[in-house]
Amino acid sequence: MAKVTLHVYDLTNGSEKTNSTIVHINKIFKNGIGLGGIFHSAVQVYGDDEWSFGFSEEGTGVFSCPSRKNAMFTYRRSLALGKTNYNIFKVNQILRELSKEWPGNSYDRFSKNCNHFCDEFCVRLGVPKLPGWVNRFANVGDIAMEVAGNTASRFRQAKTEMVSASKAAYRFLFCVTNNVKTDMDDSNREESPIVQVAWLKNLVTNGVKPSTSSSSETENHSEVVPQQHI
Repeated sequence: MAKVTLHVYDLTNGSEKTNSTIVHINKIFKNGIGLGGIFHSAVQVYGDDEWSFGFSEEGTGVFSCPSRKNAMFTYRRSLALGKTNYNIFKVNQILRELSKEWPGNSYDRFSKNCNHFCDEFCVRLGVPKLPGWVNRFANVGDIAMEVAGNTASRFRQAKTEMVSASKAAYRFLFCVTNNVKTDMDDSNREESPIVQVAWLKNLVTNGVKPSTSSSSETENHSEVVPQQHI
């Protein structure tokens, strides 16, 4: 058996303004409200490296790097996902299969991103999938399901920051998906008002249900040290 560890990063790989915006989004939506944020993730098992998925024009999108050392993003925390019953040879076989099934040019921020890859890797390792908050912004439907049932007092306190952060989140995701320069202070850029309003309505209409995983994360997901190298 071997420990399986998830490493989570703030997705700060843009300009200084973009990075500041991502940190703001994650601070409000993950730390403040418990919904989630804009994150990169990677899975570590049997070694000092972590495995993830990203865009590349040719070949596989599966790649590895030293755990918690991905220079493209800002490391946030590590979560223990459990233990796999597979030996190192079986895990290497799984990685070879995933490398063929996840070409770099198939990357899509909403439907096939690094977090989706880590989910699939975890399933094949026989451990739980990622906590919902890690990839929530890739699926507006998940957010819509969470938007309900909060008390009026908490909603009033969070509303201003929620609106500000949600607008920034929408703008970031819209720009990246459409290959637009992600300068968050560009006031001249106009997204579709109908689409943006619909997206924001899911977030702010009825308030936000506090995450039930915040306390359990502290209890069940602890930081870990790297295991024996493959």
